[in-house]
Amino acid sequence: MNKRVIPIVDYRQAVSASKAAPGLPATLLPSEPVGLLSDALGRPLQDLRISVTDRCNFRCVYCMPKDVFDKQYQFLPHSDLLSFEELTRVARQFVAHGVRKIRLTGGEPLLRKNIETLIAMLAALRTPDGQEIDLTLTTNGTLLKQKAQALREAGLKRVTVSLDSLDDESFRRMNDVDFPVARVLEGIEAAHAAGLGPIKINMVVKKGVNDDQILPMARHFKGSPYILRFIEYMDVGSSNGWRMDEVLPSADVVRLISAEMPLVVADANYTGETAERWRYADGGGEIGVISSVTQAFCQDCSRARLSTEGQVYTCLFGSQGHDLRSIVRGGGSDADLAGFIARLWGQRGDRYSELRGAAQATPARKVEMSYIGG
Repeated sequence: MNKRVIPIVDYRQAVSASKAAPGLPATLLPSEPVGLLSDALGRPLQDLRISVTDRCNFRCVYCMPKDVFDKQYQFLPHSDLLSFEELTRVARQFVAHGVRKIRLTGGEPLLRKNIETLIAMLAALRTPDGQEIDLTLTTNGTLLKQKAQALREAGLKRVTVSLDSLDDESFRRMNDVDFPVARVLEGIEAAHAAGLGPIKINMVVKKGVNDDQILPMARHFKGSPYILRFIEYMDVGSSNGWRMDEVLPSADVVRLISAEMPLVVADANYTGETAERWRYADGGGEIGVISSVTQAFCQDCSRARLSTEGQVYTCLFGSQGHDLRSIVRGGGSDADLAGFIARLWGQRGDRYSELRGAAQATPARKVEMSYIGG
């Protein structure tokens, strides 16, 4: 069998080269944080997603397919990654500008050695009005059973677990490393016992691959302490071979579940929430659907993303990061960092999902989800 080759652009090369560049960007503008920033479309900066590693122990077909991310794939050297101290320094400036929630992602974030230390450092941050931040983490659950208690003790508030099937054969096929679903379920239970909640379970639905698991997942988690969310298969990056005909619209998911277990729409928890919420009519909990393909929510997007080696992305579907590491390692002050963030967010006009399919919306390359996190 011939090996499938999917060319992907190494968007990390530019930032690696920047290590040798002395000084700070000429366009850097100091800006005193005022606790609230708005972008060019009036959207506030409220959420920061930090990728702490580009490595993962799964090879999911929609994210890190094995024929691209094989044994020869060159992951970032440890020296390129922002240290915990550097990440915390950067996060502090984002919080000063209005960020209220920080989510740690990957790759698989629990692969980052001593991640509990970083969590403790971030948990100590406070908003300008003295409030704690909402500190959470997304994981595939493989290491959750071992780490849940330590994560909670370090200050993590809750977790989101990616789980695309309850059928063991299907799950092993999707993660492509023969990992059993039972161990992920054990990790979820351990996280609940440790007090990391409410726990959200994310299922990426790919038509013809795991859509037969929608009802089994809904039945399993109905009446549990967990919130199940169904995510439309997205065109993030270029390595997953995304096609529109493999997207199952969230509206179809809701109709399928409601036909057996009636659902009623629920109000959003907050402005900019990515998931549309539905409650079981009999009081058996809730589900969520995330519809960034068929029902774009760009108008309320308040999220910035920081890659593991210091590139800031203002859109999940972005093609170009903005180099923050050169400021951190080039002698820049906190005021320089604050100015960088303020200028970048103030110029932000991203709305890829609203324009999906239009010529002007399709970049020549897009950042991989495995690099920047979901």
